[in-house]
Amino acid sequence: MIEFEDVPMLRDPIMIAAFEGWNDAGETASATVAHLIETWDATPIAALDPELYYDFQVNRPRVSGDAGNREITWPTTKIFLARDTPLDRDVLLVQGIEPSMKWLSFTRELIEFATEYEIGMIITLGGLLADVPHTRPIPVTVTSEDEETRQRYDVEPSRYEGPTGIVGVVTDAAHRAELPTLSCWAAVPHYAGGSPSPKATLALLTRLEELLDALIGHADLPDQARAWEHGVDELAASDDEVADYVHSLEQAQDTTELPEASGDAIAREFEKYLRRRETDD
Repeated sequence: MIEFEDVPMLRDPIMIAAFEGWNDAGETASATVAHLIETWDATPIAALDPELYYDFQVNRPRVSGDAGNREITWPTTKIFLARDTPLDRDVLLVQGIEPSMKWLSFTRELIEFATEYEIGMIITLGGLLADVPHTRPIPVTVTSEDEETRQRYDVEPSRYEGPTGIVGVVTDAAHRAELPTLSCWAAVPHYAGGSPSPKATLALLTRLEELLDALIGHADLPDQARAWEHGVDELAASDDEVADYVHSLEQAQDTTELPEASGDAIAREFEKYLRRRETDD
Protein backbone atom coordinates (compact mmCIF):
# COMPACT_ATOMS: atom_id res chain seq x y z
CA MET A 1 0.00 0.00 0.00
CA ILE A 2 1.38 3.37 -1.05
CA GLU A 3 0.21 6.05 1.38
CA PHE A 4 0.21 9.58 -0.01
CA GLU A 5 0.01 11.28 3.36
CA ASP A 6 -0.49 10.46 7.02
CA VAL A 7 -4.04 9.31 7.67
CA PRO A 8 -5.62 11.41 10.45
CA MET A 9 -7.59 10.02 13.36
CA LEU A 10 -10.84 8.80 11.83
CA ARG A 11 -14.35 9.22 13.24
CA ASP A 12 -16.19 5.89 13.36
CA PRO A 13 -15.24 5.20 9.72
CA ILE A 14 -16.91 2.99 7.15
CA MET A 15 -15.58 1.87 3.76
CA ILE A 16 -17.47 1.88 0.43
CA ALA A 17 -15.78 0.02 -2.44
CA ALA A 18 -16.41 -0.45 -6.15
CA PHE A 19 -14.29 -1.87 -8.96
CA GLU A 20 -14.41 -1.47 -12.72
CA GLY A 21 -14.67 -4.63 -14.75
CA TRP A 22 -16.67 -7.82 -14.35
CA ASN A 23 -18.57 -6.52 -11.30
CA ASP A 24 -19.58 -3.22 -12.92
CA ALA A 25 -22.33 -3.67 -15.53
CA GLY A 26 -23.32 -0.32 -16.99
CA GLU A 27 -20.44 1.25 -15.02
CA THR A 28 -23.01 1.38 -12.24
CA ALA A 29 -20.83 0.79 -9.18
CA SER A 30 -17.76 2.73 -10.29
CA ALA A 31 -19.93 5.71 -11.24
CA THR A 32 -21.56 5.63 -7.79
CA VAL A 33 -18.22 5.82 -5.98
CA ALA A 34 -17.00 8.51 -8.40
CA HIS A 35 -20.15 10.49 -7.57
CA LEU A 36 -19.49 10.15 -3.83
CA ILE A 37 -15.87 11.25 -4.25
CA GLU A 38 -16.98 14.39 -6.09
CA THR A 39 -19.98 15.15 -3.89
CA TRP A 40 -18.06 14.74 -0.63
CA ASP A 41 -14.86 16.33 -1.95
CA ALA A 42 -12.85 13.25 -0.96
CA THR A 43 -9.06 13.34 -1.12
CA PRO A 44 -6.76 10.44 -2.10
CA ILE A 45 -4.79 9.05 0.83
CA ALA A 46 -3.44 5.72 -0.46
CA ALA A 47 -3.14 3.43 -3.47
CA LEU A 48 -2.13 -0.13 -4.19
CA ASP A 49 1.07 -0.64 -6.16
CA PRO A 50 -0.19 -1.10 -9.75
CA GLU A 51 2.82 -3.17 -10.84
CA LEU A 52 1.85 -5.93 -8.41
CA TYR A 53 -1.73 -6.43 -9.52
CA TYR A 54 -2.35 -5.25 -13.07
CA ASP A 55 -1.48 -6.49 -16.54
CA PHE A 56 -0.72 -3.25 -18.37
CA GLN A 57 -1.56 -4.86 -21.72
CA VAL A 58 -5.09 -5.38 -20.41
CA ASN A 59 -5.41 -2.11 -18.45
CA ARG A 60 -3.05 0.26 -20.20
CA PRO A 61 -1.62 3.42 -18.63
CA ARG A 62 -2.92 6.70 -20.05
CA VAL A 63 -0.95 9.73 -21.24
CA SER A 64 -2.34 13.23 -20.74
CA GLY A 65 -1.23 16.83 -20.59
CA ASP A 66 0.09 19.53 -22.90
CA ALA A 67 3.37 19.64 -24.77
CA GLY A 68 6.22 19.77 -22.30
CA ASN A 69 3.95 18.77 -19.43
CA ARG A 70 3.01 15.18 -20.18
CA GLU A 71 2.02 12.72 -17.48
CA ILE A 72 1.35 8.98 -17.36
CA THR A 73 -1.46 7.74 -15.12
CA TRP A 74 -1.16 4.10 -14.13
CA PRO A 75 -4.23 1.90 -13.60
CA THR A 76 -4.62 1.08 -9.93
CA THR A 77 -6.95 1.08 -6.94
CA LYS A 78 -7.02 4.24 -4.82
CA ILE A 79 -8.48 4.96 -1.40
CA PHE A 80 -10.07 8.35 -0.80
CA LEU A 81 -11.02 9.95 2.52
CA ALA A 82 -14.31 11.83 2.77
CA ARG A 83 -14.70 13.86 5.98
CA ASP A 84 -17.38 16.35 4.95
CA THR A 85 -20.28 13.90 4.82
CA PRO A 86 -23.85 13.98 6.21
CA LEU A 87 -23.13 10.82 8.22
CA ASP A 88 -21.29 12.35 11.21
CA ARG A 89 -18.56 9.84 10.47
CA ASP A 90 -15.66 9.50 8.04
CA VAL A 91 -15.94 7.43 4.87
CA LEU A 92 -13.12 5.69 3.01
CA LEU A 93 -14.00 5.32 -0.67
CA VAL A 94 -12.24 2.60 -2.64
CA GLN A 95 -12.17 3.37 -6.36
CA GLY A 96 -10.44 0.66 -8.32
CA ILE A 97 -10.14 -1.78 -11.16
CA GLU A 98 -10.56 -5.51 -10.75
CA PRO A 99 -6.96 -6.82 -10.51
CA SER A 100 -5.43 -8.98 -13.22
CA MET A 101 -3.44 -11.14 -10.79
CA LYS A 102 -2.67 -11.90 -7.13
CA TRP A 103 -6.25 -11.46 -5.94
CA LEU A 104 -5.49 -12.90 -2.51
CA SER A 105 -2.65 -10.44 -1.88
CA PHE A 106 -4.74 -7.58 -3.26
CA THR A 107 -7.62 -8.42 -0.95
CA ARG A 108 -5.32 -8.95 2.04
CA GLU A 109 -3.90 -5.44 1.61
CA LEU A 110 -7.36 -3.88 1.53
CA ILE A 111 -8.58 -5.79 4.59
CA GLU A 112 -5.39 -5.03 6.53
CA PHE A 113 -5.83 -1.34 5.72
CA ALA A 114 -9.46 -1.49 6.87
CA THR A 115 -8.47 -3.28 10.08
CA GLU A 116 -5.62 -0.88 10.83
CA TYR A 117 -7.95 2.11 10.67
CA GLU A 118 -10.76 0.36 12.57
CA ILE A 119 -13.34 0.40 9.81
CA GLY A 120 -16.75 -0.37 11.31
CA MET A 121 -18.34 -1.68 8.11
CA ILE A 122 -17.46 -2.38 4.49
CA ILE A 123 -20.09 -1.76 1.82
CA THR A 124 -19.30 -3.22 -1.60
CA LEU A 125 -21.12 -2.09 -4.73
CA GLY A 126 -21.75 -3.96 -7.94
CA GLY A 127 -23.75 -3.98 -11.14
CA LEU A 128 -24.98 -7.11 -12.92
CA LEU A 129 -26.75 -7.75 -16.22
CA ALA A 130 -30.25 -9.09 -15.66
CA ASP A 131 -33.59 -9.78 -17.36
CA VAL A 132 -35.24 -6.56 -16.18
CA PRO A 133 -37.02 -3.86 -18.22
CA HIS A 134 -35.46 -0.40 -18.48
CA THR A 135 -38.90 1.18 -18.10
CA ARG A 136 -39.34 0.07 -14.49
CA PRO A 137 -37.41 0.98 -11.32
CA ILE A 138 -33.97 -0.65 -11.28
CA PRO A 139 -33.93 -3.47 -8.70
CA VAL A 140 -31.16 -3.22 -6.09
CA THR A 141 -30.36 -6.28 -3.99
CA VAL A 142 -28.61 -5.92 -0.63
CA THR A 143 -27.15 -8.92 1.20
CA SER A 144 -24.95 -9.59 4.20
CA GLU A 145 -23.18 -12.63 5.62
CA ASP A 146 -23.31 -11.24 9.17
CA GLU A 147 -26.40 -12.15 11.19
CA GLU A 148 -26.42 -8.99 13.30
CA THR A 149 -26.00 -6.81 10.21
CA ARG A 150 -28.84 -8.64 8.43
CA GLN A 151 -31.20 -7.96 11.32
CA ARG A 152 -30.13 -4.34 11.65
CA TYR A 153 -30.67 -3.54 7.96
CA ASP A 154 -33.43 -6.09 7.29
CA VAL A 155 -31.57 -7.83 4.45
CA GLU A 156 -31.00 -11.44 3.42
CA PRO A 157 -27.88 -13.59 3.10
CA SER A 158 -26.56 -14.08 -0.42
CA ARG A 159 -27.69 -17.28 -2.12
CA TYR A 160 -25.66 -16.79 -5.28
CA GLU A 161 -23.53 -19.70 -6.48
CA GLY A 162 -21.19 -19.47 -9.45
CA PRO A 163 -18.23 -17.45 -10.73
CA THR A 164 -17.39 -14.41 -8.65
CA GLY A 165 -15.45 -11.21 -9.11
CA ILE A 166 -13.22 -9.19 -6.83
CA VAL A 167 -16.30 -7.76 -5.05
CA GLY A 168 -17.26 -11.25 -3.88
CA VAL A 169 -13.69 -12.00 -2.80
CA VAL A 170 -13.36 -8.76 -0.82
CA THR A 171 -16.75 -9.31 0.83
CA ASP A 172 -15.80 -12.86 1.84
CA ALA A 173 -12.41 -11.75 3.20
CA ALA A 174 -14.03 -8.98 5.24
CA HIS A 175 -16.54 -11.42 6.71
CA ARG A 176 -13.75 -13.83 7.66
CA ALA A 177 -11.94 -10.92 9.31
CA GLU A 178 -15.13 -10.30 11.32
CA LEU A 179 -15.79 -6.97 9.64
CA PRO A 180 -19.53 -6.36 9.10
CA THR A 181 -20.37 -6.15 5.39
CA LEU A 182 -23.19 -5.13 3.10
CA SER A 183 -23.11 -5.98 -0.61
CA CYS A 184 -25.34 -3.88 -2.88
CA TRP A 185 -26.02 -4.89 -6.48
CA ALA A 186 -28.04 -3.02 -9.10
CA ALA A 187 -29.67 -5.08 -11.88
CA VAL A 188 -28.95 -3.49 -15.28
CA PRO A 189 -31.10 -4.45 -18.31
CA HIS A 190 -28.84 -6.76 -20.26
CA TYR A 191 -29.98 -5.41 -23.65
CA ALA A 192 -28.82 -1.93 -22.57
CA GLY A 193 -25.82 -2.80 -20.43
CA GLY A 194 -23.05 -1.91 -22.84
CA SER A 195 -23.02 1.81 -22.06
CA PRO A 196 -23.07 3.77 -18.79
CA SER A 197 -26.43 3.38 -17.05
CA PRO A 198 -27.13 6.49 -14.95
CA LYS A 199 -30.56 5.13 -14.01
CA ALA A 200 -28.90 2.14 -12.32
CA THR A 201 -26.33 4.42 -10.68
CA LEU A 202 -29.15 6.59 -9.32
CA ALA A 203 -30.92 3.49 -7.98
CA LEU A 204 -27.74 2.31 -6.25
CA LEU A 205 -27.16 5.77 -4.79
CA THR A 206 -30.75 5.96 -3.52
CA ARG A 207 -30.41 2.56 -1.84
CA LEU A 208 -27.20 3.75 -0.20
CA GLU A 209 -29.09 6.74 1.18
CA GLU A 210 -31.59 4.36 2.78
CA LEU A 211 -28.88 2.16 4.29
CA LEU A 212 -26.86 5.11 5.61
CA ASP A 213 -29.96 7.07 6.66
CA ALA A 214 -28.60 10.21 5.02
CA LEU A 215 -29.32 12.36 2.00
CA ILE A 216 -26.68 12.38 -0.73
CA GLY A 217 -26.84 14.99 -3.47
CA HIS A 218 -27.91 13.54 -6.82
CA ALA A 219 -26.57 16.42 -8.97
CA ASP A 220 -27.73 15.85 -12.57
CA LEU A 221 -28.15 12.08 -12.24
CA PRO A 222 -31.98 12.24 -12.50
CA ASP A 223 -31.69 14.15 -15.80
CA GLN A 224 -29.09 11.68 -17.07
CA ALA A 225 -31.33 8.77 -16.05
CA ARG A 226 -34.30 10.19 -17.97
CA ALA A 227 -32.14 10.80 -21.03
CA TRP A 228 -30.78 7.25 -20.84
CA GLU A 229 -34.27 5.77 -20.57
CA HIS A 230 -35.44 7.87 -23.51
CA GLY A 231 -32.50 6.64 -25.55
CA VAL A 232 -33.30 3.00 -24.81
CA ASP A 233 -36.97 3.72 -25.63
CA GLU A 234 -35.87 4.84 -29.08
CA LEU A 235 -33.74 1.71 -29.48
CA ALA A 236 -36.70 -0.51 -28.59
CA ALA A 237 -39.04 1.42 -30.88
CA SER A 238 -36.71 0.84 -33.84
CA ASP A 239 -36.67 -2.96 -33.41
CA ASP A 240 -39.89 -4.96 -33.09
CA GLU A 241 -38.12 -7.93 -31.48
CA VAL A 242 -36.57 -5.73 -28.79
CA ALA A 243 -39.90 -3.98 -28.21
CA ASP A 244 -41.73 -7.30 -27.78
CA TYR A 245 -39.01 -8.54 -25.43
CA VAL A 246 -39.19 -5.40 -23.28
CA HIS A 247 -42.98 -5.75 -23.12
CA SER A 248 -42.65 -9.36 -21.93
CA LEU A 249 -40.19 -8.28 -19.21
CA GLU A 250 -42.59 -5.54 -18.10
CA GLN A 251 -45.46 -8.02 -17.82
CA ALA A 252 -43.33 -10.52 -15.91
CA GLN A 253 -42.11 -7.90 -13.41
CA ASP A 254 -45.54 -6.35 -12.93
CA THR A 255 -47.07 -9.77 -12.27
CA THR A 256 -44.36 -10.72 -9.79
CA GLU A 257 -44.90 -7.50 -7.84
CA LEU A 258 -48.64 -8.05 -7.37
CA PRO A 259 -49.43 -8.66 -3.68
CA GLU A 260 -51.24 -11.90 -4.45
CA ALA A 261 -48.65 -13.12 -6.96
CA SER A 262 -46.40 -15.17 -4.74
CA GLY A 263 -47.07 -17.02 -1.53
CA ASP A 264 -43.33 -17.31 -1.02
CA ALA A 265 -42.96 -13.54 -1.28
CA ILE A 266 -45.68 -13.05 1.34
CA ALA A 267 -43.99 -15.56 3.62
CA ARG A 268 -40.67 -13.73 3.26
CA GLU A 269 -42.28 -10.40 4.12
CA PHE A 270 -43.94 -11.96 7.18
CA GLU A 271 -40.61 -13.39 8.34
CA LYS A 272 -39.06 -9.93 8.02
CA TYR A 273 -41.92 -8.49 10.09
CA LEU A 274 -41.37 -11.05 12.83
CA ARG A 275 -37.63 -10.33 12.92
CA ARG A 276 -38.30 -6.62 13.25
CA ARG A 277 -40.72 -7.29 16.11
CA GLU A 278 -38.11 -9.42 17.89
CA THR A 279 -35.51 -6.67 17.45
CA ASP A 280 -37.91 -4.01 18.78
CA ASP A 281 -38.81 -6.15 21.78
